[in-house]
Amino acid sequence: MSNLTNIISKKPNKGLKGVITIPPDKSISHRSLIFGALSRGKIKITNFSQGADCHATLKIIKQLGCEVNFLNERTLELIAPKKLSAPANALDCGNSGTSMRLLSGLLAAQDFKCTLIGDESLSKRPMKRVIEPLNLMGAKIKSNNYKAPLEIDGTSLTPIEYFSPIASAQVKSCILLAGMNTHGATTVWENSLSRNHSEKMLKYLEAQIQTGHSDKGFYTNIQKSELTPKDIEIAGDISSAAFFMVMAATVPNSEIIIKNVGLNNTRTGIIDVFDKMNVDYKILDKKIISNEEVGDIKVSYTPDIKACEISGDIIPRLIDELPIIAVLAARAKGKTVIKDAQDLRNKESDRISALAQGLKKIGVNIEEKPDGFIIFGDNKEFEGNCEVETYFDHRLAMSFFCAGLLSKNPVNIKDFGWVNTSFPEFLDLFNKISQ
Repeated sequence: MSNLTNIISKKPNKGLKGVITIPPDKSISHRSLIFGALSRGKIKITNFSQGADCHATLKIIKQLGCEVNFLNERTLELIAPKKLSAPANALDCGNSGTSMRLLSGLLAAQDFKCTLIGDESLSKRPMKRVIEPLNLMGAKIKSNNYKAPLEIDGTSLTPIEYFSPIASAQVKSCILLAGMNTHGATTVWENSLSRNHSEKMLKYLEAQIQTGHSDKGFYTNIQKSELTPKDIEIAGDISSAAFFMVMAATVPNSEIIIKNVGLNNTRTGIIDVFDKMNVDYKILDKKIISNEEVGDIKVSYTPDIKACEISGDIIPRLIDELPIIAVLAARAKGKTVIKDAQDLRNKESDRISALAQGLKKIGVNIEEKPDGFIIFGDNKEFEGNCEVETYFDHRLAMSFFCAGLLSKNPVNIKDFGWVNTSFPEFLDLFNKISQ
């Protein structure tokens, strides 16, 4: 990771105002490449993410025999081969857990050997959650104690019915990718519905897939499928929009309209939190693009944000937004409890511990819990006047930046360049609304 410079975040001179278009959704960008690689034809992908994580997936599918031509900065043409081919070198996922976990399912069912590697941070992240179900299907995977590198000896797999112990879109998608290359029906069950971009895209590309709900939970069933090549347009990323949504709600005299935001109901937990916390917002111009709901979000400064409890089924729908929601909660009046979020400890960093440490330095009254936080908000400016670590974690870096905007004194954020893994346009967009 280059350009790991420190930056200073400080209180703006006036409110944040303007209209911005948020970058493309990373989850959908990854999937457009991976499912596109299985389409055995030519597709055009519009509004593709510029984040380093998605470009790691892009490089890997090219190593597997796909041809990719950029028509402009965010539009590409992907030509998938009749059959994926063995790569000449290791497949480097960089910092992207999505790349490694989803590609594990794809590659386990191929007829060649390959190795998935990652950077120092990714190599510490747990892969047991995808290796175990793949092993149940007959996969041959060697790992470093369930961590990268993953040596995959592709083979014929058998279908399974799998009850996922955690609601994880990455686990579900990994199993679906393996299952769609397997004779027979594979079913994944979840207690809570994790984000469903894979299911929506597979339906759009005409896979043999069914979804539903019963007294046992939420299920997704897939059979061996050939995908239909179709052009894909990618919505804006609500997990990126979340930072600007919270800025607008918390910085006095602010009003921001964020264009083209994905409103998939498995991702809009932050909007439900805005309802609970009395944030002033409106959703405008809803439409459907490539089987995903999209709209514009207008958020205005809200002086009387309410504390609340965030727990249970909503957690998978806002797991990535919890760091910035913690900043929002610190400006609320009263005690906000975030629990059932222990999976935050398995992200790019241990986000529970790292976030609590950083926000305490900034002046937030936050108490770390095994599965989340308790935040005591008082609607006052934070003290600031400190330096905080980012722990290789883009979402922590952006959350601390937003906290700096709400502080009496500047906050020095170390290694802010990690933001480039997901949101290289972040500072440019901030500058646009702060002038």
